[in-house]
Amino acid sequence: MDTILESAIKICSESELSFCKFISPNDCGLTGAHQCGIYIPKQSYKLLFDEPGIKGTNRERSIKIKWQDKFYTESRFKYYGKKTRNEYRITKFGRGFPYLKDKHLGDLFIICKKSEDFYVAYMLESEKDINNFLSNFNLSPVDTNSIIKINHSIYNIDIDIIIKGYISSLTVDFPSTQEISDEAQNILFKFMKKGTLMVKNPDSILIELISMEYKIFKAIENDRYKYILTKPFNSIQDFITCANTLLNRRKSRAGKSLEHHLKTIFIANDLRFTEQAITEQNKKPDFIFPGQEEYHNLDFDNDKLISLAAKTTCKDRWRQILNEADRIRIKHLVTLQQGISSNQLNEMRENNVILVVPAPYIKTYPKEFQDKIMSLKDFIEYAKKISAL
Repeated sequence: MDTILESAIKICSESELSFCKFISPNDCGLTGAHQCGIYIPKQSYKLLFDEPGIKGTNRERSIKIKWQDKFYTESRFKYYGKKTRNEYRITKFGRGFPYLKDKHLGDLFIICKKSEDFYVAYMLESEKDINNFLSNFNLSPVDTNSIIKINHSIYNIDIDIIIKGYISSLTVDFPSTQEISDEAQNILFKFMKKGTLMVKNPDSILIELISMEYKIFKAIENDRYKYILTKPFNSIQDFITCANTLLNRRKSRAGKSLEHHLKTIFIANDLRFTEQAITEQNKKPDFIFPGQEEYHNLDFDNDKLISLAAKTTCKDRWRQILNEADRIRIKHLVTLQQGISSNQLNEMRENNVILVVPAPYIKTYPKEFQDKIMSLKDFIEYAKKISAL
């Protein structure tokens, strides 16, 4: 494991408060806004100040940040509350600071509070490191842009009771990703009456489904492994084996859960498709529209075929989809990634890859590319239009 990643996980676990987010154009001053600096959402003000800012006033304080275990900046936490503004930012990084540039869009920024005036921060650049960090804290990309909490509750107590009831009914040690995905859908659609959102607002329901599934997964994991907190291991090897089991399960389920929820949303929107269709050289794109049978029918019009890959993050792995379906020139890729550099987005365009991103996340991409990115609702409407030709 990379030493920076190891340090980020260790410091984050030990710190009073920790926060993570994907670097966006707004942080780098690429949106044309007057102020640049790392934006911190209002609900995470405790990372910066002991009480929320008061509208109509500005506030700031000086702090020291250690970056990547290598160098320091004398930076500032600022609250802008005058005129029309109401936001928190971390500013003043010094000349030559490397991380607020276009090429670092989509990097995962992590900052940990060690004392009142001293913080430690990391930038994780590779997709592997980002996914390992998120898996270690059982987070999905939709859980970022907030303070990292352990066993936090994002829904009311009634939902917690429902989840506890589900766990008590389980007859297996740990249910499959499909089963947990099904339960997340059951809670949202049956108890929270949000089934109509799959057609009206599929972008928001995808985010809610991912969040609910992670909440259920965390609850099962805590229930099944709570004995670890009270029972000592017999050996270091037993400890390592147990830790690897937990981490590998966290990593393996993330991509599959995204596919499961997309499948449910596509069915609700009356789309025809084949999941894990087999194409050339036994390749298996995540979704082929209208299906595998049409794909292998050489009399079927190529322009009426759509390939869609699903990757939770895609900074490094997007190239994997380029040869998954030779008959389809333009490839679509749905992701929960928040922000990618202009250079990578240009490379995607040159390779005929179109991103599909939940609508609230499109603003995290460079402004000049935002109108070239599809929301999930846009993609569904596009797929319906193509099938009607």
